[in-house]
Amino acid sequence: MPLRRLNLGLVLPQSGPSGIFGPSCQASAEYAIDELNAGGGILGREVTAVFVDGGADPSAVAACIADQTKRRELDAVVGWHTSAVRRRIVSAIGGRIPYVYTAVYEGGENSDGVFMTGEVPTNQILPALEWMTEIGVRKWYVIGSDYVWPRKTVSVIREFLASNQLPSRGRSDVRLASCEFLSLGTSDFTSTLEAIEMSGADGVLVLLLGQDAVQFNRSFSRKGLHRDIVRLSPLMDENMLLASGAHAAHGLYSVSGFFECLVTGHSMDFESRYIKHFGPTAPPITSPGESCYEGIRLLATLADRAGDLDPMSLSYHADRTLDYDSPRGHVRFDGRHLAQDMYIARADGVEFDVLAQVSHV
Repeated sequence: MPLRRLNLGLVLPQSGPSGIFGPSCQASAEYAIDELNAGGGILGREVTAVFVDGGADPSAVAACIADQTKRRELDAVVGWHTSAVRRRIVSAIGGRIPYVYTAVYEGGENSDGVFMTGEVPTNQILPALEWMTEIGVRKWYVIGSDYVWPRKTVSVIREFLASNQLPSRGRSDVRLASCEFLSLGTSDFTSTLEAIEMSGADGVLVLLLGQDAVQFNRSFSRKGLHRDIVRLSPLMDENMLLASGAHAAHGLYSVSGFFECLVTGHSMDFESRYIKHFGPTAPPITSPGESCYEGIRLLATLADRAGDLDPMSLSYHADRTLDYDSPRGHVRFDGRHLAQDMYIARADGVEFDVLAQVSHV
């Protein structure tokens, strides 16, 4: 008798400001599932995707996941979504099934049965701020969406700057001039742009979500601020760059563990297989998209190690360092988080040009 299918909840953004990431996330997740099923699935069970809109209201997402978990319709959850949604899902699941969270986030999650593959400020934003001092950018204006990730991220940055913990050159010169948090869905940045112009900042650290950042980039460019002030974002993928337009790309930097233009053997091999699978009209891979592939493959690896999908068994094996190669290169899963090389790139029209590696595994 064949084993029961493994129902994998995929909580991916299909609406709201983060909906711009949806097609890339879904395509990479589907590719990971197809790849696994071609090799026998997870623990010999065929994987079936159960999609949930991670861009919906966090309470609605959590209610959906809680209901499906209670009725035993889900065996595991993987997803890219906001930290506000993550917190609700962690509570809704209650450690009953494993949950792999793949988005860039603020760090600190340690709930049982929860595993993170996304970038965190200490190995992403802080090295990037240090690197930016090399091009004379030290005084920052921070603009973020008003939810967990931007606020907690700023707290981490302030703590490191106050304790002078940036790892080397120019660290004492880096400072945050001002911080502003705006409601999700904001499209009018008039007063913010005026404040940025008056602040004397060298750069703007953009912690806006998805489409909100696109609107900000367009407004920033229209006001002409791109001529004198750079922007840096830890969440600026190829979809957002394309939507912002080439006219808004001047002086725009991004820092991430993955870029579609990254020229490494691992990334190029993944892109080749992805395009062969979907064809040339497939959605851009992007960092959020690839992270969903990363998360599903990690779930499969942990399940294979544990021999089952029990969250406590997976947690036990996740607490042991796991080194492996992925599209992001050589990575290390340790402490339920993924350590990965980090790169800084500059926008060139509607594409990115990777300039440097700013942190290493």
